[in-house]
Amino acid sequence: MFEIKEGTNGFYVGEEDHKEAEIHYVQNGNHIIIVDHTIVSDSLKGQGVGQALVKRLVEFARTKGIKIMPLCPFAKSQFDRHEDYADVLL
Repeated sequence: MFEIKEGTNGFYVGEEDHKEAEIHYVQNGNHIIIVDHTIVSDSLKGQGVGQALVKRLVEFARTKGIKIMPLCPFAKSQFDRHEDYADVLL
């Protein structure tokens, strides 16, 4: 099992100085975040970690009332697959 932690500009699995998986965003104004990359280490691939990171980011956006622009191909694919994420998609 893995624990998702909140970082300064994203969410991650592992330790702050040794992230095993991460979804990173850049703030664009007060109401938009741009997802620029999602990385999952080989040791965690195939366990749904990337999907869990995107889901956690969506929950974060809903709580904060912000929109997400997924420039990262993986994050974009998750938004394409999950119609229920449309409320936070820019």
